Amino acid sequence: MGLDPLDEALALVREVPDFPEPGIVFRDLTPVLAHGPAFRAVTAALVAGLPAGVTAIVAIEARGFLFGAAMAQATGLGLVTVRKPGKLPAVAARATYDLEYGTATLELPAATLAAGASVVIVDDVLATGGTVAATAGLVEEAGARTAAVAVVLELGALGGRARLPAGAACNALVTV
Repeated sequence: MGLDPLDEALALVREVPDFPEPGIVFRDLTPVLAHGPAFRAVTAALVAGLPAGVTAIVAIEARGFLFGAAMAQATGLGLVTVRKPGKLPAVAARATYDLEYGTATLELPAATLAAGASVVIVDDVLATGGTVAATAGLVEEAGARTAAVAVVLELGALGGRARLPAGAACNALVTV
């Protein structure tokens, strides 16, 4: 008997030691994306975890775009892409935050997220939670609310879940 389609998909995640720097184990989801049935299974599981009433998907650059776009297409919801600096012609808000191996900045595009929206923030991995917390701050600054966070993989030892917005559900398909 074969594995469940989601289990088969998650088994494709590749571990890359010492990337992007020594001591970091990068979880590469590229093999999941490259395998159509695996990508479909992951997208279906992320969509199944959405709470009722979500009105928009906010996807984080870069790998969050891939899962967020697939979720938006599957649900018919709009997609707002939170970008790295210098990629947007009009910026509504900007947030700089700490990563597990440096700092980064994200920008919310102007006129894309309606005040009062109930959003799910989508990324590939939840690590320390800095990226999601910064994105949630941008969502709040736009007058919207983070109802949930959806990720394929959670690195539980890094404690990122503790940095999620109060009351936001977290759908991590697998925690390592």
